[in-house]
Amino acid sequence: MNLLRTLTLPLALAGSLLMAGCAGMNTLTADVSSFGEWPAERKAGTYAFERLPSQQARAAETELLEAAARPALAKAGFVAVAQGQTPDVLVQVGTRVGRTEAPWADPFWWRGGFGYWRPNPWVGPRWGLSAQFDMNARFERELALLLRDRASGKPLFEARASHESASLSASTSTLTAMFDAALADFPKLGLNPRRVTVTIPAQPAPPAR
Repeated sequence: MNLLRTLTLPLALAGSLLMAGCAGMNTLTADVSSFGEWPAERKAGTYAFERLPSQQARAAETELLEAAARPALAKAGFVAVAQGQTPDVLVQVGTRVGRTEAPWADPFWWRGGFGYWRPNPWVGPRWGLSAQFDMNARFERELALLLRDRASGKPLFEARASHESASLSASTSTLTAMFDAALADFPKLGLNPRRVTVTIPAQPAPPAR
């Protein structure tokens, strides 16, 4: 009886937390900062990506990043320039990932577990279930996007978005959502940094075989 009562409550609580977490799994919240002097009367216009020499050396990786940025640029009103035509703006994108530690990653914190334990010297030993978190490693990913006037080379708008997760890698949908957050207020500027929540686009279905 004691074992059943001990197990039921924590499991019910874990189920509730899981259901609450699923409700927010299709959204992403990023810290966004934006800078620049985009002319108030200027339309978004056409664009083309510009790569640094280091990005040209990592062409496959850069193409994935540019592909993730295209939907956000389209939402902001930009159109990819037709081949052989001159774009209105040049776009540079970049990303970096840094490792941090979760706030509970401290030897002082007890990790819990499932096992045989004694609450105090005057009560007999019991079996119990407690939550164990092993998410000490956290990764902060930051995306940067720069829009420059093609004719003059003047930087017109810069945006950065950062997001923390437990995974070192990021799906294309996550990167696209981060670019959406970075350009959510374009061409307006806002408080730096500010929290922006966007919907994570669905992953495309794999091609049928």
